[in-house]
Amino acid sequence: MDLKREYIEAYLRELVDQDLELQSLRRMGETIPTTEDVKGFGYGAPLLVEYVSGGKKGSAVLSTMRVQHGFGHDHFSDRARILIWQNATFGKLPNHVPSLDVGYFTDEGRLVSSGEAKEYFLLMEKVEGKEYFFDLERVKEEGATDLDYKRVTALADYLADIHSVKKDCAPLYLRKIREIVGDGECIFGILDDYPENPAFLDPGELVDVEKLCVEWRWKLRSRTERLCQVHGDFHPWNVMFREGTDFTVLDRSRGEWGDAADDITAMAMNYIFYSVQKSFRLSGDLKDLFELFFERYLEKTGDDALLEVIAPFFAFRAMVVASPTWYPLLNDDVRRTLFNFMENVLGSEIFNYRDVNSYLD
Repeated sequence: MDLKREYIEAYLRELVDQDLELQSLRRMGETIPTTEDVKGFGYGAPLLVEYVSGGKKGSAVLSTMRVQHGFGHDHFSDRARILIWQNATFGKLPNHVPSLDVGYFTDEGRLVSSGEAKEYFLLMEKVEGKEYFFDLERVKEEGATDLDYKRVTALADYLADIHSVKKDCAPLYLRKIREIVGDGECIFGILDDYPENPAFLDPGELVDVEKLCVEWRWKLRSRTERLCQVHGDFHPWNVMFREGTDFTVLDRSRGEWGDAADDITAMAMNYIFYSVQKSFRLSGDLKDLFELFFERYLEKTGDDALLEVIAPFFAFRAMVVASPTWYPLLNDDVRRTLFNFMENVLGSEIFNYRDVNSYLD
């Protein structure tokens, strides 16, 4: 990226003094300054900025983070998070060089300050529709209609389509597998929120579950060819249907790339969840919808390997719906049944979507 002198000066005037005059620029380590634009400014290469303000000389170091895959720096948001944290904390530690500001570059190279930010927000378009979980509640009590089967087909087709976009980047796949187990929003974080000794579990059972999940992380490390475009949180509260099979998805989360199993289990777990609440089994129309969802997806994608990697993703989703925090009104027998499912799936090499009830026992 080229850095224009005028943009740097305009930014410093807003930050320091409107009468500030930029004197020179040079990459750290170089001895000869320049008064021209900086060509090819690279991420991770600090730039020494020298100026005069109020009759006094001043200087500052402008730096960013190098774009790389791995070490949790894969996404623009990762690097933004680190820089925002550094700006907020450098000055709090004795003898640490202070941060003067944090900001971002626009596409045209302008520098924009965000150093005074306390919280960030997101502004989105409003869409009409009704969340898909209302359909599942109705099916649980009244049974399915032809439209319910058409909607399941539409959901499976949608996932097959977005998952067809592949990416060759092993560090991103390793990150996804690491995060499904160890991230604060995923398995370890959800289990940290469970009470110390839940009445529906045996002592030490959560420890055993965690160990199984870690074992699956190491089993999946070599499956990097599975990296594809994902939604990341494709559950019934994030799908809004209008008429027929017309729908919009909400709240994409946890990265642009991952394993298709993440999206599949986020939705499929809920057919099990609603059915177990009624009969402790996967039965009736919810069973038919569950199996149609898998059959349609596998038919469209040919991704039979999905059933070999799906276990930790199902475990995560089962932990969520069994959570006393997220679903406080569930009785303990339902929670116990969901943990049966989770542990039996984690103990199986290949998931059999046509025999879910064997995992519920």
